[in-house]
Amino acid sequence: MSECIFCNYNKSEIIAENKYTFAILDHSPVNEGHSLIIPKRHFSNFFEATEEEIKAIYGLLHEVKEIFDIQYEPDGYNIGVNIGAYAGQTIEHMHVHLIPRYVGDVGNPRGGVRDLKEALVE
Repeated sequence: MSECIFCNYNKSEIIAENKYTFAILDHSPVNEGHSLIIPKRHFSNFFEATEEEIKAIYGLLHEVKEIFDIQYEPDGYNIGVNIGAYAGQTIEHMHVHLIPRYVGDVGNPRGGVRDLKEALVE
């Protein structure tokens, strides 16, 4: 745990927080406002979360969404959790992605975030 970047996060970068979770902007965003909701307790995946942590994650998702509705005025959102390396999880501390979406960020948004990162690179 001592090497976990989320367990040792710079508190000045926290954009919202509650008893069990905190939110930060993603350091490698796929879109403007891409944020992470992170439990304060270290565990690796969603299925290890307690009921209290799930409720706290849900509550913070709503709080950050309300902030972003004003700050970024997105046209939609994607919410996602990667569980395990083969699902794309690169940090072994559970976290939820909240990704604002905008008209025109990809040619066809069907399928969610599948083509978003590639669209930003082009």
